[in-house]
Amino acid sequence: MEGSEGLPGPPGKVGEDNMLEWIVTNGWVFWLALFLILAIVEMMSLDLYFIMLAGGALGAVFVALAGGPFWLQALVFCVLALAMVLFLRPLALRHLHKGPPGLRTNVDRLIGEDALVLEPTSRIAGSAKIGGETWSARSEDEAPLEPGTYGTVIRIEGATAYITVRGRTSTAGAAGS
Repeated sequence: MEGSEGLPGPPGKVGEDNMLEWIVTNGWVFWLALFLILAIVEMMSLDLYFIMLAGGALGAVFVALAGGPFWLQALVFCVLALAMVLFLRPLALRHLHKGPPGLRTNVDRLIGEDALVLEPTSRIAGSAKIGGETWSARSEDEAPLEPGTYGTVIRIEGATAYITVRGRTSTAGAAGS
């Protein structure tokens, strides 16, 4: 008996049955394609979920190449992916975020640093050199800062550093934080 396109099988049921049968027969191709797709998605997201799923798909590739049935391939995928998400991902995240306690990075490390006032600095405008870079600066206090004065960075908002004269603490900084 021939199907609707002259292919073997019952009429009208040609396409989907053959495709499903092909996937089950060539499961390694399906799992390898899934592995590649998940690896690409992980490269875009970088949250370590999709790479764990990709690891499960890679395990299923090996089961398929060893001749295991499709249900076993799916089971290996699920168990391996779940185990990697639950156990390997937290370990990897701890390793990636490892650093000494209290490590300050980016602009946080500039708080408390010395700042050399480059131009008259008030609560409205000014600039200062902090860590070798010129920053837009504002006076944290009501008192303007003159060029050549050294101050301390109290806080940073956007690209603006708020500074106060060295040795003087700001009451405005405590209220604004």
